[in-house]
Amino acid sequence: MFTPARSAPKTPAIQRDRLAFLLDDGREITVQRVRDPRARRIRLAVDERGARLTLPLRASLVAGDRFLREHHDWLAGQLAAQADVAGSGLVRMATPALPLRGIARPLRWDGGRATRLAFDTDGSLRFIAPTSAGDAALRRALRDFYEAEARADVGRWLPNYLSGLPRAPRRIVFKRTTSLWGSLAPDGTLALDLALVLAPPAAFEYVLVHELCHLLHADHSPRFWAAVEARYPDWRDQRDYLRRAGRGLKGRLRALLAG
Repeated sequence: MFTPARSAPKTPAIQRDRLAFLLDDGREITVQRVRDPRARRIRLAVDERGARLTLPLRASLVAGDRFLREHHDWLAGQLAAQADVAGSGLVRMATPALPLRGIARPLRWDGGRATRLAFDTDGSLRFIAPTSAGDAALRRALRDFYEAEARADVGRWLPNYLSGLPRAPRRIVFKRTTSLWGSLAPDGTLALDLALVLAPPAAFEYVLVHELCHLLHADHSPRFWAAVEARYPDWRDQRDYLRRAGRGLKGRLRALLAG
């Protein structure tokens, strides 16, 4: 007798809504509330998209509201920090420094015929731009500079990791991404987040090694992590750093290149 197989129960869908929350200074903000079946505890997060309150299925809305009130000081501080990042765009003759490889490089502004950014003789940065250059030209020069520096870093590191790989990446592109730090397409194109050039080099190098190891294993299985470990033993510290500081790096680059 044939007995039809029972289908697996469906996982409840993620539910989203918004609620208004009043800060101590009188400002009313909007908090995105997410009920996520995968969540194990109530969490509050702030990034460039705003505040987000995540609730597991068993948590009540009352418990979520209480958690939000209990963490209102932390929430206000995080929102202020995000506002500082968002307001720290590139301003001609005013921006005093630019982030690069984990440090803030002093920046000097000069006039000239061509718009470009380069290193000065003392290791600081020098932005040369005619008075006719608009904000878009300045941002384009900054992006070109960051991409050139990122390519230079990858060019130094890549030969050290090609041994034992089935092939080299077909090409390498730099993008501004929201969440991922890197990806490897089926055609062998390696995409890296341009914000990595703002991070300490060790974190950038870890992401490169991580994506190269996907040439060996297209998943995150134990074999994949063993390949990462063999090539970059410090990977855990760099992964933790990107989890802590990643939103800030992405937000800083977004502010500098906004427009």
